[in-house]
Amino acid sequence: MSKSHHLADRIQQLQPSAIRELLKHSKMPGVISLAGGIPSAELFDKEGLAQATQQVVAQNFNEAFQYGLTEGNVELRDQLVGLCQQRGITTSADQLLITSGSQQALDLLIRALANPGDVFVVERPTYLATLQILSLTEAKVESVGSDEHGMIVDELEALLSTTRIKAVYIVPTFGNPSGTTLSKERREKLVKLAAQHDFVIIEDDPYGAISFTEEREKTLFQTAAEMGDRESVVYTSTFSKILAPGLRVGWIVLPEWMKQKVAIVKQATDLHANSFAQSLVAAYLTTGRLESQVAQIREAYKQKCLALSRFLKEELDDHITFNEPKGGMFLWATFRYEFDTTEWLKQTLEKGVVYVPGEFFFSDHADKKTLRFSYATATEEQLREAVKRLKSAL
Repeated sequence: MSKSHHLADRIQQLQPSAIRELLKHSKMPGVISLAGGIPSAELFDKEGLAQATQQVVAQNFNEAFQYGLTEGNVELRDQLVGLCQQRGITTSADQLLITSGSQQALDLLIRALANPGDVFVVERPTYLATLQILSLTEAKVESVGSDEHGMIVDELEALLSTTRIKAVYIVPTFGNPSGTTLSKERREKLVKLAAQHDFVIIEDDPYGAISFTEEREKTLFQTAAEMGDRESVVYTSTFSKILAPGLRVGWIVLPEWMKQKVAIVKQATDLHANSFAQSLVAAYLTTGRLESQVAQIREAYKQKCLALSRFLKEELDDHITFNEPKGGMFLWATFRYEFDTTEWLKQTLEKGVVYVPGEFFFSDHADKKTLRFSYATATEEQLREAVKRLKSAL
């Protein structure tokens, strides 16, 4: 007899990540994957990472293989103060907490904030894994729409007239899955609403550095600080998309009122992030190679994005519409007519191409005619072939 009835109710209802399930298909021979948000391994800085590894083993061996501080490697946090400053974020090392990627950062933050029934607001669509975390905390999820300028903050304002919320989760720059960027006006209004209605903004910024232009929107953290509010915005980012995801090194910039409690949650979770990985990233940052590494990634992804956009317009313009991304790793497309992209995936798999159906990125009001493409790992030739296969699947 199965013992599954012993599982907690919230675990019984938990669904696997659709993207993780789709990655199984992407490993099949001959399949071109436009699914997972996986950085291109060809762009990893092999020489720089090898140099940093040698430096760690030679100079910081004991620290790299020993238990560390829950808050994170001191040298790494000192380095991150400078990196944050480049992003317009003024902070100090003691406001920083090193995490196992930004995924753990979101888990720690939401667990520290959420009581069962608390209302968290997300965009429609939003990052799938955040919805998983929220379901584990038994928080209530409300969603507001988004368009080519990001979250429709006026919809949030309308919701606030009837509902008390605990937090807003948002990827404001080159969002996952939409690829859109929140406009300056909406950033300012969102920060004002947070102060007026006493809610927290969780700003998730994995992709902000991967811009295809020289245009930069201020982070929500910087926007709030310039408006005199250093309490409402929690900023998190990661090295996964700009260095290497296998390192699992991310960070949080925490306001004073949160930092001790979030550190305690992390203590209960894993004591501290991987010591060797932290030492490795700290050593890598001392080499001064990150800036050129990010520049290389930006240019490579820009060319891939332009290529995919061009192929989609040439082959599928009668069928789908999309806003061309200005950065990040994703292109979000919508069929021009009623269509079920989850059902269509069966046909595209037979043709040897996989993507992520859009409905999985919605907490409610799922739009079945949407889908997400990632152009990061495929070559230009593979992107061309993938679009041809998509066309033939229609």
